[in-house]
Amino acid sequence: MGQNKKQQAMLKGYIDSPEKVRALYRRTLWIVVLSQIFGGAGLAAGVTVGALLAQDMLGTDRFTGAPVALFTLGSAAAALIIGRLSQRFSRRTGLASGFFAGGIGAIGVVIAALSNNVFLLFASLLVYGAGTATNLQARYAGTDLADAKQRGTAISIALVSTTFGAFAGPNLVGVMGRFAESIGIPALAGPFILAAAAYFLAGMVLLIFLRPDPLLVSKAITENQQGLEVSTAEMEPLNSHINKKGVVLGATVMVLTQLIMFAIMTMTPIHMGHYGHDLGDVGLVISIHIAAMYLPSIVTGVLVDKLGRIVMTIASGVTFLAAGIVAALAPSDSLLVLIVALALLGLGWNFGLISGTTLIVDSTLPSTRAKTQGTVDVLVALAGATGGGLSGMVMAQSSYAVMSLGGGFLALALIPVVLWSKKKTVKVDI
Repeated sequence: MGQNKKQQAMLKGYIDSPEKVRALYRRTLWIVVLSQIFGGAGLAAGVTVGALLAQDMLGTDRFTGAPVALFTLGSAAAALIIGRLSQRFSRRTGLASGFFAGGIGAIGVVIAALSNNVFLLFASLLVYGAGTATNLQARYAGTDLADAKQRGTAISIALVSTTFGAFAGPNLVGVMGRFAESIGIPALAGPFILAAAAYFLAGMVLLIFLRPDPLLVSKAITENQQGLEVSTAEMEPLNSHINKKGVVLGATVMVLTQLIMFAIMTMTPIHMGHYGHDLGDVGLVISIHIAAMYLPSIVTGVLVDKLGRIVMTIASGVTFLAAGIVAALAPSDSLLVLIVALALLGLGWNFGLISGTTLIVDSTLPSTRAKTQGTVDVLVALAGATGGGLSGMVMAQSSYAVMSLGGGFLALALIPVVLWSKKKTVKVDI
């Protein structure tokens, strides 16, 4: 009871002081930035060597898309759980739990590689996916206290900080591989040792420092405003119909971008391996791809806030098309052209994720926001699992070029979706 009264007094202090809210908003962003640096290093392991580890253990290319499919499927389940934990308890509880689970999964992958146990590998990759889900959901924490003109920028700050860890992770593949071999562990499991440490550190940062919790403060402020019958267009959706439509639009944008990005990205290391590129080349291409996914975020967020969600979604579709064409036409031995293709792929994903995420935040209230965000991220993760899982089969039956072109042209579906939304939706700030 005493603890509850203390929390109520703390929340009232933020309700009565906009300056304290602004200070907490800035502090929250810094904490999210620090956790995302570690989280980015953790997610890079599975992206870079997951398919290669499965190829090595299974002895075939046919199911090399399975690791990405599994950890993205695991991230789908984790997204649902993290969203509900965040809604019921706090962002801090939900996000820290997700990162800890991801670290446990990474340890399981190392043990599976050491024992050459494919079933343990697949089970561990499912759990490892919790880190991926948490890394994405952390972007929402920065938006809880942001107004409508800050949301794209807040999301972008969370994402751009992931770049530092995500870019370093693939470039440490060789170093971690040699370290793993020095202690009797297969080289391809080395990056997962890094992932385990990185995810645990990210979880500890959030668990210790994300106080007061931004979602709890945001809920308290909104409940107080509703009690006073204060209506602010920047904070409230206009009605439940428009609210639902915004969620559907944001989810559609993110699902398509995730599906396309994962399909092409998953098979690129396998394609490169077939044409004599070594792990260093693979690490370089993937690290630049991941940098392109996150590094432009600080500019993308400003563009989303200034130009609008719709404009940047269309830009996502066009960029994906360019990525698919370049990847399809790239000479198999040309490292430079593959780098350009994967950089465009990452940039298209960046445009789509930030514009789609901002649409979701625009269309939800703190009282249900985390739960809705978790549900949407389930669909996003399932899209990634579908793209990663089917990519190996498509490539086995056709070619890397056909798969890349297919992904590029599929991205054009974003354009009629958002144009339809713009035509039908009225009085919504986009």
